[in-house]
Amino acid sequence: MKKLFLSIALVGIATFAFAQKKVVRSADKNFKSGDLEVALGEIDAALQDPETKDDPNTLLLKAKIQTKMFDLDEDFAASTVNTGKAALESFTQTMAMVGNDKESKVGKEVYKEEIPGMPENLRPYSLLSLKTSAFNKAIQTYEEDDYQMSYEFFNLVSDIDPTDTTANFNAGYLAYQELGNSEAAKKHFNRLLEVEEYNKLNTYYFLIQIASAEDQDPEKAYEYVVAGRKDFPEDKTLSEFEVQLLLQMNKLDEAMASVKEALKDDPNNSGLLLRYGYLLEQSGDMEGALAEYKKAVAADPDFFEGNYYTGAIYLDRARAILAEVNNLSDEEWEVRAPQMSAEADQLYKDAVPYFTKASEIKPDNTEILEILYQIHTRLKNPSEAEKINQRLIALLGPDWMERER
Repeated sequence: MKKLFLSIALVGIATFAFAQKKVVRSADKNFKSGDLEVALGEIDAALQDPETKDDPNTLLLKAKIQTKMFDLDEDFAASTVNTGKAALESFTQTMAMVGNDKESKVGKEVYKEEIPGMPENLRPYSLLSLKTSAFNKAIQTYEEDDYQMSYEFFNLVSDIDPTDTTANFNAGYLAYQELGNSEAAKKHFNRLLEVEEYNKLNTYYFLIQIASAEDQDPEKAYEYVVAGRKDFPEDKTLSEFEVQLLLQMNKLDEAMASVKEALKDDPNNSGLLLRYGYLLEQSGDMEGALAEYKKAVAADPDFFEGNYYTGAIYLDRARAILAEVNNLSDEEWEVRAPQMSAEADQLYKDAVPYFTKASEIKPDNTEILEILYQIHTRLKNPSEAEKINQRLIALLGPDWMERER
């Protein structure tokens, strides 16, 4: 009798296990026929059963079902992205069950190639199918100017394959430039830094900008500059970034050494010449600063900052002389004031062409126009002063002088 009961029990167990495998086969059949909701329900049930839940093929089938659902979903909504993420998670767990062995039977199925134009019944709905579908959705939503969803799909591609440079750059660019999400942008740009053969120059530019501007972290930005200059030692923009950041961190000596080194290779770089002049000005060498600012203008006559900084040096010198004149005693004033005033006037005259050029470059800059008005008034050039006055009236209104007071 015991043997009879034992035989009945074994038959029951075998029948139950067979039933669960039948559920998996039914899920596979519904997957292939396109009845995906039913297939997903069946495979979820199989994944709850001890007889089938530990078989990586069961979870692999779920991943394929989810991939097909993602591929066919044309809503391009957050729910679509979530389906894709769920498929990725199922593929990831499947690979973990086989020790992440891509050469195993299951691993080869997970990474089976998706060939364009393949008949529906032969499509593998593999991890690579998921990547291809996500990339296509990213492109389509981008072309429809739906930058948020385009980012989400590029982000999914990036999570599927962190070494995909196109997906990472596009995701980083969209996150930063279109969505204002610098944290998301950093994720993708930093992934690009890990790809050895990738040209990372623009990636460094973005990361430096984010660290310096959005994160207010000049030290981190400087780290990116150092890494970038190691990869691109001849790049002029990185040299300028280096000087700018060293200044920002109050490392005057290092900045001075850096800009001098950069100028050896690029002596007519107006931006570097301007920064060198600024460094000299900060160190108290006003003559040296003026010389470098003038070199910057000579290298690029339409360089606004070069013209403005050069004019500002002359202006500050003139004002300093006049302030000294005002502090002279009566006896000293009689002797020195005429010569000192003439010297100040000459400095004002020297400033005029630089501020005039700066005003031509930025005609709506009222600060420069006010400076020119004051200079021409001081130099007794009434016709020039009136021209400037009319421009200021047009920009600020007829009471611009009263408003300034």
